[in-house]
Amino acid sequence: MTVARRRQVVWWLRGAALAAFLVYLPGYFASRQGGLVEVERRLNHPVLLLGTAVALAVVSAVAQVEFRTRWAQIGCAAVLSPLLFIGAAVGALAYYFGGDGRLVARTPDPNRADHVLSVTDVAFSIDPVYRVELLTGSGWSARHWGLGTWEEHDGFVRAEWSAPGRITVTLEKKIEVFTVGEDGALGGPSVEPRPR
Repeated sequence: MTVARRRQVVWWLRGAALAAFLVYLPGYFASRQGGLVEVERRLNHPVLLLGTAVALAVVSAVAQVEFRTRWAQIGCAAVLSPLLFIGAAVGALAYYFGGDGRLVARTPDPNRADHVLSVTDVAFSIDPVYRVELLTGSGWSARHWGLGTWEEHDGFVRAEWSAPGRITVTLEKKIEVFTVGEDGALGGPSVEPRPR
């Protein structure tokens, strides 16, 4: 391969690595409080996108090196090929199985259909891990506000609308109450011990 051709391939690989990283950024920022639900769902895949960016950057660094002998080229290919194959397999599996979790409950506010309380089991194991979120809006403008994540040993019992604009999360030892503003922003929580 000529020097000019190698340099062109290296810059194409680096450009593709940068593109994968830039595609991931909106998904990362959408995963925060008030982020867009659909953007997070489609673009927040760090294993797949960041893994691709790192793999392409490594391949571009190797492609930049000029190997003097054919055996050096074969040895480098023999080391990198399994690593790239394993990385691609891990990324594909993470994308396929690393979904949004199993929906446990989805309840709209009694007075506002565009405010929905969502409880999702996001555990990768048998023991449940409950993520409680408030979803506001609909379609591409829908946003999410996290109330918290509780594991089974935290004593999560339920999350429900206790009144219009008021969410109560009941745990074994305490109760957390959140207020929901007209714009969907969360206030609270106020914490009180659970009566026995």
